[in-house]
Amino acid sequence: MSPNVLVTGGSGFIGSWVLRELLLRGATPVVFDLERKDARWSQIIGPQAGQVRFFKGDLTNQDDIRAVFDDQQISHVIHLGALLTPACQEDPWLGCQVNVMGTVALLEAVRQRRDRIKGISYASSLAVFGPQPDDALLGVDPHALRTPTFYGAFKRCVEVIAEQYWNHFQVCSVGLRPHVVYGPEREVGISAAPSLAARAAAQGGDFVFTYTGAAGYDYVEDVARAFVRTALETPAGAHVVDLPSEIAIPEEIIAVIEKLVPECRGRLTLKGPPLPANESSHTAIISDLFADWQTTPLAEGLQKTIAFYR
Repeated sequence: MSPNVLVTGGSGFIGSWVLRELLLRGATPVVFDLERKDARWSQIIGPQAGQVRFFKGDLTNQDDIRAVFDDQQISHVIHLGALLTPACQEDPWLGCQVNVMGTVALLEAVRQRRDRIKGISYASSLAVFGPQPDDALLGVDPHALRTPTFYGAFKRCVEVIAEQYWNHFQVCSVGLRPHVVYGPEREVGISAAPSLAARAAAQGGDFVFTYTGAAGYDYVEDVARAFVRTALETPAGAHVVDLPSEIAIPEEIIAVIEKLVPECRGRLTLKGPPLPANESSHTAIISDLFADWQTTPLAEGLQKTIAFYR
């Protein structure tokens, strides 16, 4: 029988690509979210979008979580549902309820059904790190984490909690820390700039990057593949790994797009403050779990994004 995979936050940008990857692997995706996104699913998944099951639910409601596990006979979990940085900064209490307590409720549901739940992957973030590399913090353990945001603090809390669920209840999990995820249908947030610039180039428009500075970039299909593979092939233990995140500055991204779409030259510009680096010491990366892991180069990912919008 094909696995029934619960995807919290499956209506989002990354979640929609996760659904596509699950369907390509022959799994049955079950979305747990506040609303469905049929138009987005249709754009990304195509005709198979009709195979996606949807269960309306709230991560702050344990009854909703228990109901979807039992109603849909869930076998694996991909946990993406969360409030992002601005919402967590504006309302830390709500952010804690959704991002931390919601995750605990989910892990508790897994614990109570661990005889049939085979694995869980969840979204952490490089936001757990501060703007400086760990080893630059004099007198501090080189593995210590210093985040400047509530969102990063909540994500770090989830990593520690997942470790406790392994230590005490043998619930195995993998947390993934992507940096800037880009690709087709990424439309929200300051770091959506590479995706929006690629769309503008493909459609003959103008675009202004509103940030400067170096950041790591992960193509969305790679990220989706990472969540699906770690959920379906979860190793024993509570692991947290970074994704490779190719480093680039906006000027380099613009140069790549202009090479791919010469007619857009001069229509992509930039201004603004540096994007927080959230630098990781990369003590653990996904290739530590899967030696055959391969990533999409930034230039190829931008080419795919442009092709999507054409």
